[in-house]
Formats: sequence, structure tokens, C-alpha cells
Amino acid sequence: QVQLHESGGGTVQAGESRRLSCSFSPSRYCMGWFRQAPGKEREGVATISGAGGRTFYADSVKGRFTLSRDAVKDTMTLQMDNLLPEDTAIYYCAAGSGTECYNTASYNSWGQGTQVTVSS
Repeated sequence: QVQLHESGGGTVQAGESRRLSCSFSPSRYCMGWFRQAPGKEREGVATISGAGGRTFYADSVKGRFTLSRDAVKDTMTLQMDNLLPEDTAIYYCAAGSGTECYNTASYNSWGQGTQVTVSS
């Protein structure tokens, strides 16, 4: 329903930083970043509402990741600092029309994913 494209993945050492970007068209009320490791379920990382800019961060990334959204340029950025090996996963940007943007059920459009690998 919505086209999204992520970029910026790669391999980094623990403690380093990485910035992911997502372009989308059109936007939806809920926009966010999710990740999935092999054999694991997809989990929410950071989400934001288009109306009021209310943000949600998973406990595992609070204080390390920062989500930004530019409504004019239709882009979304995830700044990842102090990366840990546990952050290794495929990262997806997503869009949806739900009202509770922290809930994965609110999303129905997904990007192709970008791989982030963090080595010790």
C-alpha cells in the first residue's frame, strides 16, 4: 500500500554508530523501524506518530537510538549509537494507519530491509 525503501546498513564494530534512512510515499499516521534476527520474530525498535510526533522506543535501545522524521521530505532516519552485537538484525521501516503506533498490528506496509551486523 505504501512504498518504502531503507538504506544505510552494513558491518560495524561494537560501540560504533550507524545511521539508517528510509524514504516513503505516501506517509501514514504511524511510521517506524522494526528489526528481525534469524529465527526470531520481528520486533519494534522505534516508532513515531505523524500527527503529534509522539515517539516510542524499545527498552533495549532507549538512550542509544534516535528516531527522526522529516514530513516535508518524506524521509525517516534512525541514528544508532553505541551499537551492540545484540543489535545485529535486518532492519525494516514500516508504515500503517493504526492509532497505537507502538503496536505492530498498526503496520501493513514494509520496506525490503537492510542488514546491520555488529561485531564484538
